[in-house]
Amino acid sequence: MTETSDGFDDYPTDLSRRRLLFGVGAAVAGATALGGTVLGPALVGEREARADPGVPGMPELLLPKFADALPIPPVLRPRGDLTVRMRVANVKLHAHLPPTPLWTYDGHFPGPTIEVQRGRRLRVAWTNELSGPLPIVAVEIPDTVPGRPPGVPPTNYPGRDGATPLAAVAGLTPWTAVHVHGAHSGGGQDGWAENGLSPGESQLSEYSNDQPATALWYHDHAMHISRFTLMSGLLGMYLIRDDEESALRLPRGKYEVPLVLCDRNLDLDAAGKPTGALLHKISIARTEPARIVVPFAGPYTLVNGVIWPYFEVEPRWYRFRVLNASNARVFRLVLVDENNVVVPGALKVIGSDGGLLGAPSTVDEPLILSSSERADILIDFGALAGRRLRLVNTRPGTAPGLPDPGNGIAEPDVLQFRVGRRGHDDFRLPAKLAPSFTRLTPADLPPDVTRRLVVLTPPGSPGDPEMWEMTEVDPAEVTIPGDGIVQLRGADGKLRTYRRMSAGYQDATMYTVPRDAWEEWSFLNLGGPPHPMHIHLVRFQAFRRELFDARGFDVRIRGTKTPLTFLSQPELEAHETGWKDVIRVASGQDGKAELVTVAGRFGHATGRYVYHCHLLEHEHAMMRPFVVTPPEVLALVSGLDEGHHHG
Repeated sequence: MTETSDGFDDYPTDLSRRRLLFGVGAAVAGATALGGTVLGPALVGEREARADPGVPGMPELLLPKFADALPIPPVLRPRGDLTVRMRVANVKLHAHLPPTPLWTYDGHFPGPTIEVQRGRRLRVAWTNELSGPLPIVAVEIPDTVPGRPPGVPPTNYPGRDGATPLAAVAGLTPWTAVHVHGAHSGGGQDGWAENGLSPGESQLSEYSNDQPATALWYHDHAMHISRFTLMSGLLGMYLIRDDEESALRLPRGKYEVPLVLCDRNLDLDAAGKPTGALLHKISIARTEPARIVVPFAGPYTLVNGVIWPYFEVEPRWYRFRVLNASNARVFRLVLVDENNVVVPGALKVIGSDGGLLGAPSTVDEPLILSSSERADILIDFGALAGRRLRLVNTRPGTAPGLPDPGNGIAEPDVLQFRVGRRGHDDFRLPAKLAPSFTRLTPADLPPDVTRRLVVLTPPGSPGDPEMWEMTEVDPAEVTIPGDGIVQLRGADGKLRTYRRMSAGYQDATMYTVPRDAWEEWSFLNLGGPPHPMHIHLVRFQAFRRELFDARGFDVRIRGTKTPLTFLSQPELEAHETGWKDVIRVASGQDGKAELVTVAGRFGHATGRYVYHCHLLEHEHAMMRPFVVTPPEVLALVSGLDEGHHHG
């Protein structure tokens, strides 16, 4: 397992000073346990009226924890064609907040869970009935804000910090494109980001659902603005069922629960009280001449659309379908008891983005999920009757359950479990899960498999991170060092030289994939935040993570001065050994780069697709197209884009 940064302290600014306030966060936690100052004046009376309000790690967050029961989104099981309407709705995000205006699917946040059977086609009319302006306030602030403690991200706090709302964002009108994330759908059904809908229009999409049982999700994918439209509420889950899953007799009905996680920030009124309005508040780091956007991280964690809820469970097994729907935050989830001690053996991972694993895996270390990753987990509450447990977000070097405000965790709690004293359960954890699952190795790939390298550049070279498509070249044919030239010395000791072919979204399409072809893609993160890389259409398996010495890359040259050399190969996590459609490519620490290699078969459909970083503040700049074409069509054109086979 690789423990890496959440992206704050990897940016080329003095953000490492944020760690200095960890002691302050711990002191706040201690003060709250002793009945010290915990909430702002606006909510003190409400707090005193509650028997168990829950206290946030930073008093500036104002809202008590565990004030709301966990809501469960409604379920749609369509028998024929389905219409889903995008509507404006007012939704309560917390008992102490006024209703929040949101853009929603069918009036719900998250949207209804769509549940289908494998192989049963579904036609959906995604109808845009939205009106009015975007229902969030967007501001940009410098990394250091007067009046805020040094060493703590100002984005930890609610409110605008004096910033003026961005007029361009405030002027956005409803323009949407729906993508069912992870679906093996044709290019015309995939929700191409530039094919947006205006109010009164419908996107007509057909989904074959011809893939193993898994948890997908649907969300807005409108070009350039998805960081705002998802934050506004346009997301929901999409479950596929099959006979293999049914045969396992996993917990079902009220014992199978979606957990849609996301972080948000809130606007404040003139008196410093939360208005309920969502705030897209990001900081801007400056390293001359670069202006670098620090990805969004909010201080409030929502589960199924509610801030810090509680969930009453019976002392038995539950199945949770966990989705990280945040813009950028990486969740490192552990289950702790009343004393912040990790509950051993209770959490089992049984599936990943693309379906069930071959066997369950016990996870006592943090379960790491980056933006858009999913995990299928089981928790056994059978021996925990009468207890109150918490799912918490933690970081390397921080004790579970304690805040780490210097690294953007103003409040670690995600969800409280209140375990009852009575319950019946005849479920037994099977030793084997999906008989159809096979763990791939490189030896399973055909000898002529196409291999590609994609380089993710660090911030400051020259601005926000970029995504470069590379091709291997003879070193004698290029100038070393040079812009876009990267050299790697791998674990086998061989030196390879790569030249950049493309970077921006508007560059020519370089990747053409024959339908049914296997491909191996490697993503190299040279520094900065973890990049959750999502490839549309295909599910893949991760072969390996590798760490390289990244000090040879020069951001001024935009290439390597000396080759990046192999250092080690960390283990994959349990959920990373299954089928996936997103893989977290973290940067190492202390001058290390991470290379993640995945492989998949593009055998489901054809058309024009994209792959991209699912960190939403990067999505528009770190997105590239690829095309899947029937091989017999490619055979008609001799030499069509032959260069792509050497990337």
